[in-house]
Amino acid sequence: MSEYQINEGMEITLHFTLKLEDGTVVDSTKEKAPATFQFGDGNLPPGFENPIKGMTAGQSDSFAITPEHAFGQHNPQNIQTLKRDDFGEETPELGMVLSFADKAGTELPGVVKSIDGDRIEVDFNHPLAGRTLTFEVDVLDVKPALTH
Repeated sequence: MSEYQINEGMEITLHFTLKLEDGTVVDSTKEKAPATFQFGDGNLPPGFENPIKGMTAGQSDSFAITPEHAFGQHNPQNIQTLKRDDFGEETPELGMVLSFADKAGTELPGVVKSIDGDRIEVDFNHPLAGRTLTFEVDVLDVKPALTH
């Protein structure tokens, strides 16, 4: 059994569960295949990587990840009021998730928050923005990543 620690240049295999403050599970690998990734490859936001640094295979832990280290604070500037014409053929409905391209052509998902006649309010914040998340991990394997 290797005693490699999670750090730069390591390939990590783990099970994780992401929960909201009230215990609602947002995402989990428990019922699926574990996640395998290279530390620092961008698969996990830094706020999720930092707490697991130094863990070894067989360890489990649970971390509270604040909004600043998860998906950011809820930003009122990310709520836009659009005109019905902006939706083309689509009929916007409350709670509907729509994808818009920004000026750079990047796809941005937005949630329809309110409809007032011709004015439609769309929230482009990440659905988990402003939330403190519980990140539970079970480390299954840590080994040097193979570099090509």
